[in-house]
Amino acid sequence: MLLKITFLGTSGTVPSVERNSPAIFVQFGGHRFLFDCGEGTQRQMMIAKTGFRNLDNIFISHLHTDHFIGLFGLLETMSLNERTKPLNVYAPRAKVLKALFDVFGYEMLNYPVNVRELRDGEEVKFNGFKIIAFKTEHIVQSVGYAVIEDDRRGKFNRDKAEKELGIPPGPLYAKLARGESIIWNGKLITPEMVLGEKRRGRKVVYTGDTRPTERTVEVARGADILIHDAAFGEELKDWAIESGHSTAREAAEVAKQAGVKKLILTHISTRYSKDVSPLLEEAKEVFENTTVAEDFLNLEVKYD
Repeated sequence: MLLKITFLGTSGTVPSVERNSPAIFVQFGGHRFLFDCGEGTQRQMMIAKTGFRNLDNIFISHLHTDHFIGLFGLLETMSLNERTKPLNVYAPRAKVLKALFDVFGYEMLNYPVNVRELRDGEEVKFNGFKIIAFKTEHIVQSVGYAVIEDDRRGKFNRDKAEKELGIPPGPLYAKLARGESIIWNGKLITPEMVLGEKRRGRKVVYTGDTRPTERTVEVARGADILIHDAAFGEELKDWAIESGHSTAREAAEVAKQAGVKKLILTHISTRYSKDVSPLLEEAKEVFENTTVAEDFLNLEVKYD
């Protein structure tokens, strides 16, 4: 199942010529969703050719305008494109967001918009994966989101099937590999007899705006991708603390503690819009497999 991440906006609070306001588009199999929706997100989606048709779920990390103001234009565009199926929007302080939708008259859209609050540990289930909200530490109520794929079946042990159980190659192998039991020579053969241990699914974690936290380390444990706030370098750590953000080094320390495979730095302050090398070098001193996100960066998360 394809798991692809497209960074539509990677700036900090203020967009720049190089970077748009925060938004991340994710395609997971037949599902498409957004993490945050800053100003101009719909235009970024047009440039990236992600499409609007199958976007059914939007997850907002917190109600600072640089993370949700793009919703208003996007919702109207979907309505003008004659959308009829429901759209689900998840956010902390959902009542506030719903009230804003009511003010703008969005009960008159061609389709229903369902607004739901997600608290720490609550999840939304999809076919083959789930998205879990986790508490983060910003200057307003905020959450991050973890995309967690279901465990996969173990690998098929052909030698055991053929040599130990005497099952000839063919359609019976396919049934067992799909998790179906068969009858062979009058005996019941279950998938567990020829499949190895279950394999962990993929995991992608997005923090939104946050200070480094133990909760993030816990949720991100063993993740394939950690997308972490890295607004500043260590030279501005005091301001990072005051404004509820992380430095690149702090993000790298979270990645190292969590044992993730790859760290993506985002929410980049305009101070570094022309040159992100100070942030990248700072993070790599702690966690080598680090990349600074750029607008329209595409990343496919593959199986091991």
